[in-house]
Amino acid sequence: MDIKHSLGRRAASLMLCLPACALAQVQAGPGAWSGNQTWGADSVNGGNLSGYFYWPATQPVLGGKRALVMVLHGCQQTAAGDVIDSGADKGFNWKGVADQYGAVVLAPNATGNVSGSHCWDYSLSNHNRASGHDGVLLNLVSRFLADARYAIDPNQVYVTGLSSGGGQTMVLGCLAPDVFAGIGINAGPPPGTTIMQIGSVPSGFNANTAGNKCTTMAGAQQGKFATQIASVIWGTSDYTVAPAYGPIDAAAMRIAYGGVFTKGAQVLVPGGGNNTPYTDGNGKLRTSEIAVTGMGHAWPAGPGGQNNHFVDATKVDYPAFVMDFWFRNNLRASAIAAPLMTACTASVSGNTATIGGAAVDAAGTIGSYRVALSGATPVNDAQAGSGAAFSIAYALANGYYSGTVTATSANTGQTSAPCTLPQFLVGPVPAVQPPAGLKAGSASASTIALSWSAAPGASGYNVYRNGGKVTPTPVTGTSYTDTGLAPSTSYTYQASSAAGALESGLSAGVRASTSSGFSCSTVTASNFAHVQAGRAHDSGGFALANGSNQNMGLNNLFYTQTLAQTSAAHYVVGNCP
Repeated sequence: MDIKHSLGRRAASLMLCLPACALAQVQAGPGAWSGNQTWGADSVNGGNLSGYFYWPATQPVLGGKRALVMVLHGCQQTAAGDVIDSGADKGFNWKGVADQYGAVVLAPNATGNVSGSHCWDYSLSNHNRASGHDGVLLNLVSRFLADARYAIDPNQVYVTGLSSGGGQTMVLGCLAPDVFAGIGINAGPPPGTTIMQIGSVPSGFNANTAGNKCTTMAGAQQGKFATQIASVIWGTSDYTVAPAYGPIDAAAMRIAYGGVFTKGAQVLVPGGGNNTPYTDGNGKLRTSEIAVTGMGHAWPAGPGGQNNHFVDATKVDYPAFVMDFWFRNNLRASAIAAPLMTACTASVSGNTATIGGAAVDAAGTIGSYRVALSGATPVNDAQAGSGAAFSIAYALANGYYSGTVTATSANTGQTSAPCTLPQFLVGPVPAVQPPAGLKAGSASASTIALSWSAAPGASGYNVYRNGGKVTPTPVTGTSYTDTGLAPSTSYTYQASSAAGALESGLSAGVRASTSSGFSCSTVTASNFAHVQAGRAHDSGGFALANGSNQNMGLNNLFYTQTLAQTSAAHYVVGNCP
């Protein structure tokens, strides 16, 4: 019997989901940088944290969950202008390695205008986890950890940055070692130094000074230093931040980590780097120090990256190096893969559906299987079986059903990717058919409007988003607006018809995306007024547009410019595009 064309038969037997379907470990992202986002408010420096994130379409490579990497620009840089990909270059060059490792990358902009150059406030003497740049950045990490769509592993959270972003990286690694499993400091002044001391190490300041400061900042979380790792990189021709801070940063982190370390043999890194590794008493690699010959004050992006404005595309590919360093040496994440569903089945006889499945677990045995069915009789059974295979019967009302089976390891607690059960039928074919002509209409940053044609005999309709039902009860009309969505995100929709307790099969799918939610506006005023209003900032007597850093001329009352706000905290000279 051909089950593809015989779903109406009561005795249909379905063999569903080959092993390949279990490879889809987590939800795939769009594989593109987001539009400009607005996140938490900074009550110290002013404004809201804004920036961009990259959500890859590829799957994670460690433990079945994604890593989260926060990348901090340097002074006079912006996320849009320097970190993320542009039409001309790849910025800091993060997209390729994000795809390679299946990692989510965050690129925030520094709030306020610290030091008149949009720096990060690493040089504060009173760092804390609740306010200022420390607070908004930790809040940003928390937002992504809490959002199940991104499937972030809390044991794979990293931070890296250049210059003041490098200093802020070290601050975050010291302040929150429980949050960050690894850090990557690029030309970053250590805690305990001021912005006036970036060019040379002050007398009496050494690794012990910075290391003790770092340990104190961690407070009750000092124990987490035992499983943190650190990479430090700097240019030997850096005349902005003293190269001598590089070895001090690395040594300070080893002091915070505690114990005895062994210096390894120096290894050449392509692009002019000389890497010195240090292992701890257990033989684990804990710190890496890379001096890049001839590099000035710059982020080493490697080939394809931006090659100006404190970014160097001719030297070491640091994103590739530091990701390899973090992933090879992570002391927190499980290197054991999640269980793998090898098959799932459904067979129907009368009003009984028998669901079965099998899985393998590299860590040992399957502790439990979960069966989730959508239909007239919903099922969410977290204890459907255990072991290498299972089979369980459910009494179901007539109608169409779809669902998934997952397996959870008894040893690691990791859960497999879902094995999808395509829609099957219990009982006779309902008289009602799926609605035709499903289409998406207008979309906002959080809503998508849908409509369809009426189906004969239908008393209502259900809407499904990405395979899950979003209408708690059938809607009686032929339209529906889905709400609570994420900005700049793509979704797939299907619809079914309902007639009393019966539900039809699902319609053909339609894809739709939310907008960024931002509307461009312009303001014409003097350069002085733009700076005072926070649309621009002063740099050496000139007014520079916030976000784009375009030069508007002298910062005074006599120069007038029109600024267009094209996204949150981002302005360009001229009118809206």
